[in-house]
Amino acid sequence: MNSSKTSSTKTPVATIADSNVVSKYKAAAEVVNGAIRKVLSASKEGAKVIDLCKLGDAAIEVGLSKQYTKDKKMSKGIAYPTSVSVNTIVCHFSPGASEEGAEQVLATGDVVRLQMGAQIDGFAAVVGETVVVGASDASPVTGKAADAIAAAHFAGEAIQRLLKPGNRNMVVTDRVQKIARAFGCKPIENTVCHEQKQGDLDGDKQIILNPTDEQRAAFPSCEFAAFEVYLVDVYVTTGDGHAKKSALRTNIYKKTSTTYQLKTKAARAVINEVSQKFSKFPFTIRSCDDERKTRMGMIECTKVGVAQAFEIHEEKAGEAVGQITFTVLVTPNGVERITQGAAFDPKLIQTDKKIEDTELLELLQTSTKIKKPTKKPVAPAA
Repeated sequence: MNSSKTSSTKTPVATIADSNVVSKYKAAAEVVNGAIRKVLSASKEGAKVIDLCKLGDAAIEVGLSKQYTKDKKMSKGIAYPTSVSVNTIVCHFSPGASEEGAEQVLATGDVVRLQMGAQIDGFAAVVGETVVVGASDASPVTGKAADAIAAAHFAGEAIQRLLKPGNRNMVVTDRVQKIARAFGCKPIENTVCHEQKQGDLDGDKQIILNPTDEQRAAFPSCEFAAFEVYLVDVYVTTGDGHAKKSALRTNIYKKTSTTYQLKTKAARAVINEVSQKFSKFPFTIRSCDDERKTRMGMIECTKVGVAQAFEIHEEKAGEAVGQITFTVLVTPNGVERITQGAAFDPKLIQTDKKIEDTELLELLQTSTKIKKPTKKPVAPAA
């Protein structure tokens, strides 16, 4: 038996039952909330995709430099590189300077999905938001874009309320699908919300949002519990839910837990750099020392499974995709959302569709907090 598996050498799992852990999550959230606000403000007509990506990453780095300054050895870094996915590009677009699409300029009416994350001591906060370039109270978002954004928003609100201890993942799946249908949308297939752990965004417990019949039958059922952390990650489309793999090159990767004796020098060099700089958090090739050598090394790393590629997917032209992504802390007192982009504004997002299902409306009206039962006064002794 491997000694690392014995109880005598196991490292205690750090959870949000520890107030110090909560503080680190919230400090990371403070950084990423500030960073996405900067990128949202800059997402105007004429802005370049590559510039927005660099702006987000730089804002995270600056924000982290001001957190936990006394502990020089504490790990701090980007937990998800800034991605800027425009119109039919669904997600994970974070190009290098010379990549196709890097110089794309935003235009009025573009539907843009932004995502980024930060981590302190391995405790990560991630945020994702959908913005329409040029939208204002005088020129609100309507049509399919409004439908998709509203569907994603209300799905996220429902998930937050359903993550209370004792609820189960497949109940969330069903409610999200009903909400999406109310807006003429579907969750994109293979979209999954994950439990977060220290050093890892992909914990054991998961929520699949649009499973096939085969996936539903095989997907592990789980129950949510207090002191867990979840990455709520919602993508909905006005299309049929089948996003295709894009011809654009993948630029975001992450190291996995798989070990393998790599054969090429390039692969060994890149996995060593990744281990030291990013651990198991997603990174972009743009942030590595040598983009060309990193891309070469990643060929073997992904082939044998020691690294995972975050492939870029596309929706059909004419359809709209809405995203909402945030990190939540599940506590005995409720489910606390710690990351937030722009608040949903029904004056700005004007859909002609609405939720009419009584059960869903009641769910959305419930508090994210958990009411503790009131103790009955003890009757005085006779």
